[in-house]
Amino acid sequence: MSRTRTPVVAGWFTEGTAEEDFRLLGTRCGACSSVFFPRQDTFCRNPGCTGGELVEVPLSRRGTVWSYTDGRYRPPAPYVSDPDAPWEPYVLIAVELAAERMVVLGQAAPGVGIGDLAVGMTVEVVPGVLNEDAPQGGGTVWTTWHWRPVITATGAAQGGAA
Repeated sequence: MSRTRTPVVAGWFTEGTAEEDFRLLGTRCGACSSVFFPRQDTFCRNPGCTGGELVEVPLSRRGTVWSYTDGRYRPPAPYVSDPDAPWEPYVLIAVELAAERMVVLGQAAPGVGIGDLAVGMTVEVVPGVLNEDAPQGGGTVWTTWHWRPVITATGAAQGGAA
């Protein structure tokens, strides 16, 4: 039986696209051109704007690392975590998007650790998995986004410290 792929938050990123087409989705105000992520669908959050039509826009695929940290503890509920499974630390990255100049937080792609990152380096958004339910009865794969360093032709990460 196949597993159902379900976004953790519907409408925040593209679904069912190739990795190179994967994007976070925001909204842009037609009156002031402010861009929002998470998306805003009811009103413009810019306090200086009288409001305009909010239109969905794909956000930059790349940005620069603004900050990062690792989570070395098991977060409490409602975070989904099997208390009997060994805890694995995870890395959170705050990324300033290239065109929008806004900072978006997200988890690092599997295999990316603190030692692989530097403030100012270039990263790209890629599809990811937050959690997978038990496969009995099909199960659900809960999808999200991850950040990973952009590697140059020489095999080095772009930007940041060497």
